[in-house]
Parts: sequence; structure tokens; C-alpha cells
Amino acid sequence: METLENIKTRVYKFGNKSADGDSTMKNLLGGKGANLAEMSKIGIPVPPGFTITTDVCTEYNLLGEEAVVNLLTNEVEASIDTIEKSMGAKFGDKENPLLVSVRSGARVSMPGMMDTVLNIGLNDEVVIGLANKTKNERFAWDSYRRFIQMYGGVVLGMKPEYKEDIDPFEEIIEALKHKRTIELDTDFTIQDLKDLVYDFKEAVKKRTSHDFPTNPWEQLWGAIIAVFNSWNGDRAVYYRNMHGYPADWGTAVNVQAMVYGNMGNNSGTGVCFTRDAGTGENVFNGEYLINAQGEDVVAGVRTPQQITKLGSERWAVLAKVEEDERAEKYPSLEELMPTIYNELNGYQEKLEKHYRDMQDMEFTMQDGKLWILQTRNGKRTGFAMVKIAMDLLKEGTINEKEALLRIEPNKLDELLHPIFDPKALKSANVIAQGLPASPGAATGKIVFFADEANKYKNSILVRIETSPEDLEGMNIAKGILTARGGMTSHAAVVARGMGKCCVSGAGALKINYKNRTLTVDGHEYHDGDWISLNGSTGNIIEGKVATTEPELSGEFAEIMELTDKYATMQVRTNADSPNDAKIARNFGAQGIGLTRTEHMFFEVDRIKAMREMILSDTVKGRKEALKDLLPMQRDDFEGIFEAMAGLPVTVRLLDPPLHEFVPHQLATQKDLADDMHISLEAVKSKVAELEEFNPMLGHRGCRLGITYPEITEMQARAIIEAALNLKEKGIEAKPEIMVPLIGTLAEFENQEKIIRETAKQIFEERNDSIEFLVGTMIEIPRAALLADKIAQSADFFSFGTNDLTQMTFGYSRDDAGKFLPIYIEKGILKVDPFEVLDQEGVGQLVKMGTERGRSIKPDLKVGICGEHGGEPSSVEFCYQTGMNYVSCSPYRVPIARLASAQAAIKDSL
Repeated sequence: METLENIKTRVYKFGNKSADGDSTMKNLLGGKGANLAEMSKIGIPVPPGFTITTDVCTEYNLLGEEAVVNLLTNEVEASIDTIEKSMGAKFGDKENPLLVSVRSGARVSMPGMMDTVLNIGLNDEVVIGLANKTKNERFAWDSYRRFIQMYGGVVLGMKPEYKEDIDPFEEIIEALKHKRTIELDTDFTIQDLKDLVYDFKEAVKKRTSHDFPTNPWEQLWGAIIAVFNSWNGDRAVYYRNMHGYPADWGTAVNVQAMVYGNMGNNSGTGVCFTRDAGTGENVFNGEYLINAQGEDVVAGVRTPQQITKLGSERWAVLAKVEEDERAEKYPSLEELMPTIYNELNGYQEKLEKHYRDMQDMEFTMQDGKLWILQTRNGKRTGFAMVKIAMDLLKEGTINEKEALLRIEPNKLDELLHPIFDPKALKSANVIAQGLPASPGAATGKIVFFADEANKYKNSILVRIETSPEDLEGMNIAKGILTARGGMTSHAAVVARGMGKCCVSGAGALKINYKNRTLTVDGHEYHDGDWISLNGSTGNIIEGKVATTEPELSGEFAEIMELTDKYATMQVRTNADSPNDAKIARNFGAQGIGLTRTEHMFFEVDRIKAMREMILSDTVKGRKEALKDLLPMQRDDFEGIFEAMAGLPVTVRLLDPPLHEFVPHQLATQKDLADDMHISLEAVKSKVAELEEFNPMLGHRGCRLGITYPEITEMQARAIIEAALNLKEKGIEAKPEIMVPLIGTLAEFENQEKIIRETAKQIFEERNDSIEFLVGTMIEIPRAALLADKIAQSADFFSFGTNDLTQMTFGYSRDDAGKFLPIYIEKGILKVDPFEVLDQEGVGQLVKMGTERGRSIKPDLKVGICGEHGGEPSSVEFCYQTGMNYVSCSPYRVPIARLASAQAAIKDSL
């Protein structure tokens, strides 16, 4: 009897205008497989093939290679038979050979992070059959040398041994080019290609101690297993962690009949986008290469030409190429092959209309016939993401809710980065020009190797061309500069996906890895030298260039206006200064959810008075010192209240332990002793007295105000007087005074009494009053459990999820970095709970606290002010919990506004 294990479908076929799957099956077939199936169904010319599901990748990781090959063999062999019938050729046949490609395909696009192998099925006999069949010996041997190079690198591990080395196969190619005094791969003779095949196989034998595999089926299974292995390769793991994709998703494997772009001057390959992935402009664009295979375009080994005439003319301006030379040497596909171009243009229009989003397509032209190899929703910069969503909305393709849901909240961060100051650009020294592959402004020190990108605080990664292995360094660097590659090269595509500034294809650059030098027009730049990149123009600039803050304008402002239409949960900001408050208000903050008063005491003119207060042994002495601090603190609050005029401002009373304010260096202790006219020993004694074994759980928060009520009294006076002073100027202040770190109702009531009595006294002194609230920060688990009791007195709750996470998990936030990465790597935790709210544990305390508080006060105002207030999934949880607001840092406000709107929209669907 067959088990479920044996009858489960693991392989889905596509091609010839039919398919077993469709675009809704991305989780099972991966994005590439699902879209290949969909394109087949809507009549797009797709080479026939089949997809091995993502479930099999999971089985492979559990059961191993032998078990999975046994499970797949019958379905794979049957599917190859289907391709053979469709293509009229046979896999492994010496006279009428079928070759196939093997590509990865996760449910989300991960460009370059996993492996691809083309031309599978070639050996010394099949290559002769392919040459005879196509009557193109050069093409056959070119395909064979490409296959050995790709299979050797992907399946057999033939990578550079040292980072200064180039690819071992490229080293052989470069040596032959030097010997033959040629520059391009297309200049090789047939004998050259045969020599390369021989040399490649010798290199494989020398490195691996095994002959290169000649059995087509062994080659196919080797490639399939290599793709499964690449799901857990270093670059794929890093990419997943960077984007928060789970390890258990797995990758699908797509096996397709080969179509050939390297059959001569009537063949080629390319990548195109239905809109500009960098700027969002609604213009068809892309690049192609004649007599090449797909990997040539993205690898950046040859700099490709533009698909459209408009794109070609724009490129020529940047490259400083005259129109006559452009038309003759670098024609667009539109000019060179108008029939193919018109067919491609029709498909791109059809696919964008079908998917209702910008498409990233790969295509091959084989002897005048066009094949579409892939389509996917294109990776794009944050700027392009916003513009495309708004343009599609204005065109009537999508509605307002869809436009908002199309925006990835975290990618808005790219629009909030500093930009080059236009005045500084006027005097900048432009040393070279490349292609504006990914917009932005980047200034940093030159590094030549990805693993050295963290050598400097700000670095620019300079490479001849990038490869997927460079991913981590590309992520760390402020910008990426390559000498080779076009707008669709690996560097360009990955940089746009990251929102990283990138200039590619700067042909004037001469890069020497061994000497670590970059030479332009005879001038030499070294590791550690400063350069700047303008990703919007392609300019490469010597030295540093001044930057300026971005503005909320254009489509960005429009999308933010839309968020206000749909969001029901407000977004406040965490701000400790008038400047931070103004920035946040300009970004749409609807108040302040957290002002930390302790930051105000660290300034030079205040720390002395603070230390005098701490070192005093009497209430009178402490009050004298606090009297000096009062006007300073009051001025601070006036500035913040004025910046947030008419909006609520939550001020947290002093929270950190006092030992953070005292001097720990001998010289500073001596100065303090002299200023206070006390002995050095007295200062040392007090500093030692304040030391705690576990200060995060020690004498801090409301415990300070209970021990030293005069501190709470001074802070309450500063807040109330500041609000009254503004009232006299006609400015409305809405203070909310927050008591930190309570675990009992009695703690809150102790501090509330001091605050309200102080306010009452000030109102009597001034013969005036203002409205204010007194609430608390829920950051101790006990407070969440007793929220119904605390709500009897508190006007509002604000969840401090940084400390709540720390105390719920029992992790020290300052020390967790030593073990959390290992926890995530081993799958014990999926994400860092200090970055993404733990909804299962900490979140339940938040939910419970909210529900219990509102069981006593149904209209209790509830918010969150930890770092989680600007993290999209945490914002959605806060919405589901029924919070009134989230609060985050000023530059996260637009992100939180969008996440709040998306949460409301998802709830309404």
C-alpha cells in the first residue's frame, strides 16, 4: 500500500501554454516556479520545464540526499521525458541532445543568493552532436566551457582560494586572452574554446582529485542538490537574516529546457524592467548582450547595451559618447532588432497589466526567436517603491488601500537618509562617471574587499564587479562602486533591493586588488581614502561631500497623507530635545510618547549640579542643588512643549540609577571634591556606595523618587511651570507626567501624590492652572498583572517594552548580544526580541495589561514607547491590542504611520 509520503506531488510541470501550477502557489513552487507556470498559462513563450517544490528542500534538510533522490527519481524522469517531447530532443543523446538549466526559486526574490547552472547535459560526445545539430561549432564549445565553469564553481566548489585571487576559471580565461592579445570572450576562436574546456577539466581534476562528471543524469542531480544546499549557504542565510525570512521556507528548484543566447549575432540575452527600479519612472528599460548567456548580464563581466533607444541615448550622455558613435557601436535593441523589441515590449506591457505591478523580466533571443525566462515583481528602491505605488494608483490600476499595502514600511527608511547638499556639489571634484545604478548619497573610506567593509565606520566598497559572496560587505558599506557591469548587474540589482547607493560600470576605474589601489586618470587612491558617490547621477567624487536632511515632499508626502486617511492608531515620537521634536512633527508625529529627562542632566553646565545633589547627605543640600537644576529643566520643557504646541507630551521622570551620573575617573573625582569643598575620600566613598550588583533591577525609576521625593518635586515643578509659561504666551502645552518602573499601586500613588500636590501649590502661586495627566510606564511584569489595580489611579499606561522584554525573558539587554545571535542561528529564537516584539510572551503581558486596565477605565489611554514602537510587525500587534498610539524615534515616524495604516486596512479586508 502506498503511503502519503510516496504519493505526494513533488514536481509540477509547465510549458506549451499549460501548467500544473499558477502564480498563487509561490509558497510551494517559489516565486520563479509560480510565475513560470502563470506565464505558460497566459500564452507567454516560456521554455518548458518543471519545478521541484519547496517542501522537497525541507525533506532534503531532514532526510538527506539519497532519500530525496529516491523520492524524486520517477517524477523527475517523467518530467524530463515531457520536455524531450516538447523540444523534439533527448537528454544525453549524442546526436540530438537536449540541454537543461537548473535554477533556484524561493517564495521571495533573493537575487544572486542561491545557485544556477546552465547547459547541463554536455560532455565530450554530446558537444559534437550539439555542434552538428546546430551547424554552429563555436556555439557548442562556448556552451561547454561555460557549463564546466559554472558547474565547477556551483557544484564542485571551485572558488578562489584567497580573496585577492580571481575566479580560477576566469584566471585561465584571462591568461589565454593575454596570450592571444584579445579583450572579449566573443573574440575566442573555436580552438581557443576547445583549449579552455581542456584546461578547465584539468583544473577541476587538480583541485578536486576527480574527473569532471560526464554522465548527464549525474550532472543534473548534482545541480539539483547544489541548489538545495545553496539555501543554507552563507550568502543566502545572511540575506534571509537581513530581511527576516524564516529558514524553514526552503527553495524550489526549476529545471528548464535550455534556450541559447550565444548562437551568434542573431541571438542574445537580457534583463528588463517595466518601470525604472531606481527612480520609479514609468519607462520601459533594461539591458542586453548579443551572443551571450543570461549570467553574462548580471555578472557584469561584459557591460551590456540598452534595450530602448531612449535608454541608450541617456546612457550615451552619461558615458560621454557622441550620438554617431552610439548608434554605430552601441545601438539599442529597439534599433538593432526592431521586430524582437516590439514583441518584447508587448510582453512587458502584458505582464505588468496582468500582475498589476512593476515587473523584472529575463529573456533570451535564440536565432531570432524570443523566449521569456522569468518575471517577478521587481526589486526597487524606497523612492521607486513610493512613486510606483502612487503612479499605479493615479493610473487606476490599484486603489488607495492597495497602494498603501504595496509599500514596505522599513524601506521608507531609505527616503529619510541625508542627501548631498546642492551647494557642496557645485564645488565637488568629480573624478569619474559611472551608471546611476541605485540612487542615494554615500561618503566613506575605500575598501576593496567585502569582508573588510566594517574596517571603517563609513566605507565605500570598490570592486571590479560584485558577486553574491560580497553580500555582507555590500550591506555594511555606505555605498558600492564597480568598474564593470550595467544597470542590471548583480551590484545594481542587490543595491536597489537594499536601498544602498550604487554606481556601476565606471569603466575609467583601474582597480588592483593586490596593491589595493584605485587609479583614475593617473591619480591613485588607496585603501582608507575618502570618496563620495552620487547614486542619482553616477558621479564619483573625491573626498567628503556635505549632506543635508531630507524633506517630506512629492509622492512621499502623498503616501503619508493617505496613511492619515486610513490609520486609526496615532503615532507619537520619542524626543528629548526641541530639535528632535521639530523633526518628528515635520514627519507627522502626533505628540511625544517619551521624553527622557535624564539625558538633560548630562550636559556640562548641569552635570555639576546633578552630582552635588547626589553627593549631598541632607535633604536641604539636595534641594539646594535641585534649585539650580530647576530653571534648566524648565527651559528644556518649554522648548519641547513649544515644538509640540497643541499636542500631548509624555515626560518620564528620572529613571536611571544615580551611579550613572557620578564620576568614575580619579581626575574628575578630584575636580568634584574641590568644587564641593569636600575630601576626595568622601567622593570616592559616595561613588562606591552607589555601585550596584545589578543596577537595571536596582535603585532606579520610581524608587529614586520615593527615596528622594525632592527629585520628583523638582521635576514636577519644572514641567508644570513650563506649561504655564507657554500658556501666558498663548501656546497650548499638554503635559503627561509618567512615573517609571512601578510594580505596585502604592509606588504609583506615592509619586502621584507628590506630583499633584506640587501642581496644586504652583497653581495657587500663579493663580492659574493647566490640564495635565499622571500615568505610568508598564515595564515590570508584575505591573501588567496588576494593571486593573494600577488603573484605579493612573490616567494612562505606556508600555516600556525594552525593560518589559528584558525582565520577561530574563535577558540582560546589555549582555544579550553575546548569545542572541547563536540563539537565532540555532533556531531557538526566530528574531531578536529587543528588535521585534515577542508577541507570544511579552505581547501577552501587554495585551493582558491593556485589557485589565480598561476593565476599570474603559477610556484608559494606552501606548507603547519602547524601540518596538517603530517596528512594523510590532506596530500591527499594538493596533490589534487596541492601543491609542505607538511612539518611536523621529526618523521612524513615517514607517510607524504607514504600519499603523496598513494594520487598519488589513483588519478591514
